[in-house]
Amino acid sequence: MKGINLIHGDSLQALKGYADNHFDVAVVDPPYGIEDKISIGGGSHTKTKTKFHNLYSENGKKWDVRPSKEYFTEVQRVSKNQVFFGGNYFAENLPVSRGWAVWDKQGQGMSSVNDELIWTSFDISIKTFSRCHGLDKGFMNKEGKNIHPTQKPIALYRWVLDQYTNENDLILDTHLGSGSIAIACHYMKRNLIGYEIDKEYYDAACNRFKEQTAQKALW
Repeated sequence: MKGINLIHGDSLQALKGYADNHFDVAVVDPPYGIEDKISIGGGSHTKTKTKFHNLYSENGKKWDVRPSKEYFTEVQRVSKNQVFFGGNYFAENLPVSRGWAVWDKQGQGMSSVNDELIWTSFDISIKTFSRCHGLDKGFMNKEGKNIHPTQKPIALYRWVLDQYTNENDLILDTHLGSGSIAIACHYMKRNLIGYEIDKEYYDAACNRFKEQTAQKALW
């Protein structure tokens, strides 16, 4: 199937229907399933409290649900290569690899606490994406209104596609979210099958994709 195909559905169930190595590359950003703790007080009275707004969307929807081990097995089975955002959170489900990448969100080198690690199955040296690759305002530049708690820049996906995929490759995204990858694939001539289980996010991603691609087509 060619082109950009966005599907509302459960990606894990869908993956079971694909043959081995059906996709050239899986570029996925699954929920990390972590609770962000903040410190309250000081000294011997310091306590921790969960910041629930990181676990729930603005409308109270819980989205940060960690995938099962079966999910990782299926993604690796149906794709020839994989790119996992936040790969350090899933180390027990991923093979040892030297092909890591770093999203340098602040443009301050790899020392920033806000940096994000990206695991890849490629046997290549570490790569770094920084603001010099098209994010004038660092990681806060999301190219428009946020429609998902973990929305990532289109420029970041364009960089990933440039580094790890080829034109006309078939890309898999199991957690479409805001649809940034769909927009990047459209302009970089990659084919995409993207899944989003949440109907609200799915509709928002589809609308964003249509708006972004239609605007560019006018020029």
